Amino acid sequence: MALVVAEMTMSLDGYIADPSDGVDELFGWYSNGPVEIPTHDPSITFRVSEASAAHLRETLDGVGAILTGRRLYDITNGWNGTHPLGGAIFLVTHRAPDDPPAGVTVVTGGIEKAVAAASAAAGDGILGVGGAATAQACLDAGLLDEVRVNLVPVLLGKGIPFFSGPSTAPVRLDTPYRVIEGTGVTHLYFRAR
Repeated sequence: MALVVAEMTMSLDGYIADPSDGVDELFGWYSNGPVEIPTHDPSITFRVSEASAAHLRETLDGVGAILTGRRLYDITNGWNGTHPLGGAIFLVTHRAPDDPPAGVTVVTGGIEKAVAAASAAAGDGILGVGGAATAQACLDAGLLDEVRVNLVPVLLGKGIPFFSGPSTAPVRLDTPYRVIEGTGVTHLYFRAR
């Protein structure tokens, strides 16, 4: 059974992108170290600290599928069918795109159906949940097993929040069961209760 994980890089004040969907202030840790980590997309190689490299290697080895919503899909053009973390890509949406790239499965039957289909594809691996709205929908439906935060020491002041008012608030997560201190980022692993 897949482990359903929402992982995002986040500012100290809770944002995963600036108001224009920019991530420049957040994604610096992907290129601030000596260790090269190739991804499943041959055009992307991360260069990170050894601590962040261990975190990324485990993620790259564990991801069996990615579930994303329409907004992130549109911003990334569906990663052209190859997500850097690997795995089959599932798009949960109310309006299917005209011509999704090969490697993208479109699910229009709601979050429960999308998680079930993507989990089946992930097998015993990780189902990575991408996009704030999709992560929140999984949390609200009780389908999220873990929240992983790559916390960057910057205050954006405004932007796209990781979670903006879960319908089941307050949501209590267990104390971080794992903390990895990288260069310019701290990786935090929380289990959902």
